[in-house]
Amino acid sequence: MKRQDGFPDGFIWGCSTSSYQIEGAAAEGGKGPSIWDTFAHTPGKVAEGHSGDRACDSYHRWNDDISLLKELNAGAYRFSVSWPRIQPEGRGVPNQAGLDYYSRLLDALAEAGIEPWLELFHWDLPQALEEAGGWRSRDTALRFQEYAAIMYGHIGDRVRHWTSMNEPWCAAFLGHLTGEHAPGMRDRVAATRAAHHLLLAHGLAARAYRQSGLAGEYGLVINPSKPRPATLRPEDLAASERASIERTSLWLDPVFGRGYPQGFVERFGGDLPVEAGDMDIIAAPLDFIGVNYYNEEAVRAAAQGPDNPYGFEPVPTYQKKTEMGWEIEPQGLRRILEYIAENWPCRVLFVTENGAAFPDVPGPDGIIRDYDRIEYLEGHIAACREAISHGVPLKGYFVWSLLDNFEWSYGYTKKFGLAGVDPSDRKRRPKLSFYYYRDRIAGFCP
Repeated sequence: MKRQDGFPDGFIWGCSTSSYQIEGAAAEGGKGPSIWDTFAHTPGKVAEGHSGDRACDSYHRWNDDISLLKELNAGAYRFSVSWPRIQPEGRGVPNQAGLDYYSRLLDALAEAGIEPWLELFHWDLPQALEEAGGWRSRDTALRFQEYAAIMYGHIGDRVRHWTSMNEPWCAAFLGHLTGEHAPGMRDRVAATRAAHHLLLAHGLAARAYRQSGLAGEYGLVINPSKPRPATLRPEDLAASERASIERTSLWLDPVFGRGYPQGFVERFGGDLPVEAGDMDIIAAPLDFIGVNYYNEEAVRAAAQGPDNPYGFEPVPTYQKKTEMGWEIEPQGLRRILEYIAENWPCRVLFVTENGAAFPDVPGPDGIIRDYDRIEYLEGHIAACREAISHGVPLKGYFVWSLLDNFEWSYGYTKKFGLAGVDPSDRKRRPKLSFYYYRDRIAGFCP
């Protein structure tokens, strides 16, 4: 039956999750502590004292997750591996129980006809490596290469789509500059060093994949931003470009062999711990870039200073907001996809995360009628179709997220899932948006 929604044949429809946010079993199966285990157990760091100790209990209930994916008829499932579940200390002999867990998951996905998209790092760094210097230390990048090689060797025959890491901007800047994320530092030099070592780790892992002889595809997932200018005055247009540096060109320029963007080097280049050969490693060939998009801000020019090194500031906007306080602007997704396609030689792009948090109050019958989320998804999926019509090489779309989960410093207070998770028994309960996405995947939505 021919699709009725205008998307090309072969377009990939999937869902995304991450290990710390859904697995739970924080101290089971030989897993070591991660920086998020430590951060979440530090008073005042996470809303209402929540942690990922149990999360969605996917370590035990992964079959429930696959049942949801089968009901959706999703083509792909993007999930991350918990590094401390594989190497409890971040180095050395792998933990067999951890390898077995992901092996079981992969076998079940294959049986269900769902393509795994495996991500090596979604922020849960082994705590032992943090204590040895974390991402401020070059050695962590070398340890990441070792860990990646373990995964290629043990499950590489069953995974054809790999990404090294998710949103390294968050790990570097939310983790080391603003302190909102683990490890909770507030140090600009630490953030700059972490950014370089995250990129170096990505490049080392990508190079190791090419050397492994495996025949899959390899990419990097970023959360780019190109805020729209508040006006078309030259100063606001320039401010919009400056506002994109740390979220976009800081990652894409090095990956595509251009070195660090001049706007970053001028401000913080003295803190970059670049050694001979690093930039060649970072520019290891990639097959695709994953784009995580949730919102688009508007900015205007502002005075530069120590607290505003790039000289821009956000302005009020008219858009409705999600529970996160983020503007709902579907055309921003089209704009960022086109911006990347026009400015970097990306062969293939995927929207690897897109979704929204809303109150999600159940009705008297227990059903969550999340029409706001359905409207959000409809608008953003339409923006994807428009981007494709404009020549963007977009080949797939993943909803964030399959499940309500541990939402980092917000704990369980913000809900992004197509399915709710009952806190008493961890039973999955699809929302109306789940059935909307099922119809979307089938091609029945205009």
